[in-house]
Amino acid sequence: MADTVNQQIVLKSRPVGEPQESDFALVESPIPQLGEGEVLNRTIYLSLDPYMRGRLSTNASYAASTELNSVIVGETVSQVIQSHHPDFQPGDFVLSNHGWQTYAVAKGKTLRKLDPNQAPLSYYLGVLGMPGLTAYAALLDIGQPKAGETVVISAASGAVGAVAGQIAKIKGARVVGIVGSDQKRDYIVKELGFNVGINRRTQEIASALKEAAPDGIDVYFDNTAGEILEAVLQQINLGARIPLVGLISQYNASSPPPGPNLLPLLIKRALIKGFLVSDYQHRFSDFARDVTEWLQSGQLKYKEDIVVGLENAPRAFIGLLRGENFGKLIVEVSQ
Repeated sequence: MADTVNQQIVLKSRPVGEPQESDFALVESPIPQLGEGEVLNRTIYLSLDPYMRGRLSTNASYAASTELNSVIVGETVSQVIQSHHPDFQPGDFVLSNHGWQTYAVAKGKTLRKLDPNQAPLSYYLGVLGMPGLTAYAALLDIGQPKAGETVVISAASGAVGAVAGQIAKIKGARVVGIVGSDQKRDYIVKELGFNVGINRRTQEIASALKEAAPDGIDVYFDNTAGEILEAVLQQINLGARIPLVGLISQYNASSPPPGPNLLPLLIKRALIKGFLVSDYQHRFSDFARDVTEWLQSGQLKYKEDIVVGLENAPRAFIGLLRGENFGKLIVEVSQ
């Protein structure tokens, strides 16, 4: 093992509004020692995801806040360096939750061994991991798109939205994607096969949705809430379904934003249901089977945005919340 120290990015101060690089600190500590049944891993890839913003505040949420001066949470792909567990050997690749650091020790029972021959290792943090399962389960179990229906996806070029939109197409739906640039709009239409793309920064959302979905909206896969949800609600059809997956528009808000008019939910007898991927682990085998098959057949395409170097994680994370990434955002921590 060439390294002698463990680099970690910790929460230095709690962000107020948009996080700043000064809210994070890069520190060094000794590489942790192994205990019985434990495995020492070196981080190769770190996933950056919008949900992490909620962990940096003390607001009530579905998960505990990150303590000050503690390592930021995050899912990782790592390589086993040393093992005191019979199921893992040095050189194995594992899926873990080691967070923003170069080395970590974990109980063997918390790790999942990965096959580097099945897919690129980084895919297990995206299309074959938590974001992919989120897209698959939220769309199919809550959204339940049917052939010929209209599905609208916000943050449609992101790690979750891009997969959800393509699955909706596979199921025969007409898909409208909302993104933040002309480049992303061209990508979801020309590369991913969405029927229509809307640039939320240059187009008025309500009128653009009316033109894109003249027969109304049956399923809205909501990654953002905010003004997009408000515009969608005015055009939902009878019995519409809305998987509420993310609240990107609110993550940096210092006070709760004004809410949309919910009357259409009543009139249209629509279903809007909050989604946490941890409730859908029972769908993992179906998800892995179907998505692997769709990737291999070319029905499902996938894009990554890889940043090199753990020290660049804070800047990349801040950009993620601004919508600056293009594809699933991953930090390459080591080779």
